[in-house]
Amino acid sequence: MYIVTGGAGFIGSAMIWKLNQMGIDDILVVDNLAATEKWKNLVNLRYTDYLHRDRFLKMVAGEADPFNVTGIVHMGACSSTTERDADFLMENNTRYTQVLCRYALAHGARFLNASSAATYGGGEFGFNDDHEGIGRLKPLNMYGYSKQLFDLWAQRAGVLDKIACIKFFNVFGPNEYHKGDMRSVICKAYAQILERGQMRLFRSYRKEYPDGGQMRDFVYIKDCVDILWWLLEHPEANGVINVGTGIARTWNDLAKAVFLAMGRKPNIEYIDMPEAIRDKYQYLTRAEMGKLRALGYTAPFSSLEDGVKDYVTGYLAKDDAYLDSRKL
Repeated sequence: MYIVTGGAGFIGSAMIWKLNQMGIDDILVVDNLAATEKWKNLVNLRYTDYLHRDRFLKMVAGEADPFNVTGIVHMGACSSTTERDADFLMENNTRYTQVLCRYALAHGARFLNASSAATYGGGEFGFNDDHEGIGRLKPLNMYGYSKQLFDLWAQRAGVLDKIACIKFFNVFGPNEYHKGDMRSVICKAYAQILERGQMRLFRSYRKEYPDGGQMRDFVYIKDCVDILWWLLEHPEANGVINVGTGIARTWNDLAKAVFLAMGRKPNIEYIDMPEAIRDKYQYLTRAEMGKLRALGYTAPFSSLEDGVKDYVTGYLAKDDAYLDSRKL
């Protein structure tokens, strides 16, 4: 059995889709569905059972292995970069991950954990995923810090070379409708363009970056789950591992790609950035991808334009926000 925590979320549900592609449906989905619309991400997928996060944690807290688990893909976390409840993030993102890591290692299961590029903060120390540099990173928000704390714990506990902590950069693609304000700009822009013929981007507050010239390493969800599957199949590939494309593109580039995929001319409005996030805003992210390549991963990444086109024309334009395993 494979366990996917956050299995009804964005990357988690896409990973179940990937497992289904590989002929695997003995999957336990762990999440906290509550009154959200996340359940829709599961409708087209094949899995054995679902457990609420709290019940699942109680079951794995003991010494026995109630699931005979082969691998855990731990995507379950609060991913809001604006969440201010630090105690909640400590428990939900950091301690939860420690419990699952101990459980996986005690029972010989492969453990993949979602870290985040938010741990790199403003990028003043670069975006190198070497182990030695973990301690000097300065995240700009509590979400990033909660992820950083687990990476540091794993290093101190001497288990970082036995697990894979994946630092996802700016992931976009199907199955993100439920994320509200945390949806990718592509998802938001598509709706804006349909409604107003225009999309909005934040103004820049640093002279070296023009409006819309802030840069991100955008990576398509299908490339991400290909990497996660490869990591499940290669238990020797461990440590902190960046997952991006290695190429930084501007928000203006992204906007133009969306307009192109929709067959429209670019029409961008620049708006003020909320003051609450101005001093915590990352102006550049670019994954250094040498480690993943050195570990043996050779598949190419989708270009920004190709990923946006697939997302817009294959899902958003068809009013189908969800990856569908029945189409495989």
